[in-house]
Amino acid sequence: MRHGIAFEEVEAQLANSILEYPFAVKPDAGMMGFMFRKIRNRDELREYHQKMPADYIMQQWVDYPLEVSVFYYRLPGQLSGTITGFIKKEFLQVTGDGISTLDRLIDNCARARFRLAEVKSKHADKLNHVIPAGQPYVLSHALNLSRGGKLVSLEHEKDKNLLKVFDDLSLYTKQFYYGRYDIKCASIEALKQGKDFSILEFNGSGAEPHHVYGNGNTLLKAYAILIKHWQILYKISVLNHRNGVNYWDFRRGKEYYKKANKHFKILKQLDRATTV
Repeated sequence: MRHGIAFEEVEAQLANSILEYPFAVKPDAGMMGFMFRKIRNRDELREYHQKMPADYIMQQWVDYPLEVSVFYYRLPGQLSGTITGFIKKEFLQVTGDGISTLDRLIDNCARARFRLAEVKSKHADKLNHVIPAGQPYVLSHALNLSRGGKLVSLEHEKDKNLLKVFDDLSLYTKQFYYGRYDIKCASIEALKQGKDFSILEFNGSGAEPHHVYGNGNTLLKAYAILIKHWQILYKISVLNHRNGVNYWDFRRGKEYYKKANKHFKILKQLDRATTV
């Protein structure tokens, strides 16, 4: 959705789409879950549109119970690639005991302690509510590590069936060589069969290999994983250059980097201040 258009135009485009409330919104160019929101009604959409300083995406809300990340690469000219990382994501959430208020549950949540002010601001109208015993309450629908999500290794689930699914996906346009798929699915087995899953997004050369977390890696091991991925990305870039894909010059890269940093700084500040 284009930034700055009248809200009436947003509603008109929504009416002509297949989307229904609730749905997800996020910046067209984003990172770390900044300004990712679940929109439940017209008022929330209006507020988000009025505050959002950039183009954004409206996306169907996917109710599959499991979210995973798959890091995949393939060298140009090859028909099969490699899955270097496979992890699942768990929400930042608390579970009610039938006695404690949400405010108290948040205070006692270790994973929320580093973002108490932010979390409490976003749930200010429910802080005095008592959450029923055994009922989970999601504090953040963004499953990024930076938003309190937990990453759990699925390394033992990597196999040829999973690889085939992502070979087929990545060969579809013949131009996906490197990046991380963020996916919701019914189960790991369903994903391996190529059914009951939805791709939330594909993150390209700037994607972080999430499997540096959640595998019990030492700091040195994490560094080694990152360096290996940079080497792979470099090799893919060289091969693509030989096939006619031009490199960016230093000036273009520097300008892009400066604009991106400015953009993401604005999103980060807005995310902290926006409760919708």
